[in-house]
Formats: sequence, structure tokens, C-alpha cells
Amino acid sequence: MPTRHFLSLLDFTSDELKQLIAHATDVKQKLKQGISHTPLQGKLLAMIFEKSSTRTRVSFEAGMYQLGGHAIFMSPRDSHLGRGEPIEDSARVISSMVDGILIRTFGQQRIETLAQHSTVPVINGLSDLLHPCQLLADMQTWFEQRGDIAGATVAWIGDGNNMCHSYINAAIRFNFNLKIACPAGHEPDTGLLQSGGERVSLHDTAEAAASDADLIVTDVWASMGQEQEQQQRVEIFSAFQVNQDIMQRANKDALFMHCLPAHRGEEVTAGVLESAQSVVWQEAENRLHAQKALLESLIKPGI
Repeated sequence: MPTRHFLSLLDFTSDELKQLIAHATDVKQKLKQGISHTPLQGKLLAMIFEKSSTRTRVSFEAGMYQLGGHAIFMSPRDSHLGRGEPIEDSARVISSMVDGILIRTFGQQRIETLAQHSTVPVINGLSDLLHPCQLLADMQTWFEQRGDIAGATVAWIGDGNNMCHSYINAAIRFNFNLKIACPAGHEPDTGLLQSGGERVSLHDTAEAAASDADLIVTDVWASMGQEQEQQQRVEIFSAFQVNQDIMQRANKDALFMHCLPAHRGEEVTAGVLESAQSVVWQEAENRLHAQKALLESLIKPGI
């Protein structure tokens, strides 16, 4: 049986993703109730971080511990990954010693290459193209708040970045409508946009995307590696801020999500971030629970 990886939401079927989210909620309840759940005893996860992180590192490391396993942190500064060793060679060696590999890096192709040469499951902890683990947490949060998201309308406002791309994949797998608003020149990848078909639409203004939305989502205007563009992007994206006016254009019970960290006063106002409609803290916590369910499904399938 071939090794299964999680490089994109599209690596799982719609039913598998819904089952994973249901299991994540069950795992969350067990933790809250103090019920021991350690199916990954003796299992090891290698965590390769070529990009810095808070939520991804803490959630995966804590998740492996809570599941009874152990996580090994690796960075280019203290391994041969940063000294020119080909990713193919690293994949062969690392996968011979552990039960799973998490990688957070720049190009998606680097993750694809790692998976091609790994004998254990590889998880995409973030690339410049996609951020599928965050979408598991986002969808778990929606399901806990509202039930099935099928048929709902989601507004993505901001940069057509890796989060936007993963929302396109989520629209495909969870069958919701996605309205994307980006400044000219910052639209999502054309191929990914087209893959969404009629479920996905592109809009020129934040107001148009927010109209009648059930969920509004945004992200920082300058992602990691784009810090030198920060001031320029503030000017370009200023009309795409999620503020109270934008939230009022959505349905009255619309939710707000942000993968964090947030720049208050830039892509979102402090008022929206801290409002009753905001579920960002539940969303952030659910990174732990959704990823624990993912780790179980990949490292010890069938449990």
C-alpha cells in the first residue's frame, strides 16, 4: 500500500475530511474531560521548519505529546538541510528513522519532492502555495459553530496567497461558495482559481465579496518573506481592510476568521478581531485538535 501524505486538502476526499473533523472534535472533548488518548505511543514525528512558526510548532509538538508520541524539531541552522544536502537524500534518511514528517517551507515543490522520496507520511505545515492544516482548523471551527458548511457563502478578503488557495480547495471539498476580493495584481493562482469552477468568484472590492457572506476571512497583507514590501502593501491593500462596515455587509450572524498572527489596524480592525463574531481564538486552538486527528489518520490509520 503506497504511503499516504497530506500536502493539500485535495489529498483527502470530502467524506474523509468530514470524518477527520468529527474525530478532531471527539479528540478535543476527550482532552477537555481529562480522558487519556494516546494511540501514538512510541511514534516519532520529525518537524522540519525552514520558516518560523508559533501555532504550527506548538500545536504539532503538543499534539504528538498528548497522543503519546514525540516530536523532533529540525531547522536549517542545526541540520544538514541548511548545508546543501539535497531534500531527496534528507527524505530517505529521516523517513528511515521516524513515523512521520512535518515540513514548513517555501516552495510547494520542495514538499512534493520530500514526499516522493519519503517512506513515511509527509504533512504540509505551510508552503508559499498552500496551508492545508490551517483549513482543517477553520473547518472544524465552522462545524462546531454552525454545522455543515455546504451551501454557505465565504468571503476571502485580502491577498491571493496560500490561505486563499487553500480556501479554494476547501470550497471544492466542502461544497461552499467562495467570493474572493483582492487588489489588482494580487489575485490567486489562475489554475487554482479555475479549479474551483462556479463555486469560486473573483470581486474587485471587499464590499462586493462581503455582501451576504456567512463567513469572512482574511490574512496579513505581507506574508513571511515579503516583509520588505510591507509599506507598499499597506497602501495597495488599504481598501481591503475587514472593519465593522465590511462585517455589516455580511449576514447578521456571519463569523470572522483569521489564521493569525493579526496586524490590528491593517488587514482587520481591533474591533472586529475582538468582536462577538470573531472565532479566531477557537480557530487557533483547533489547530491542535485537527492536527492530532490528522496525525492519527496518517501515522496509525484505522483507529
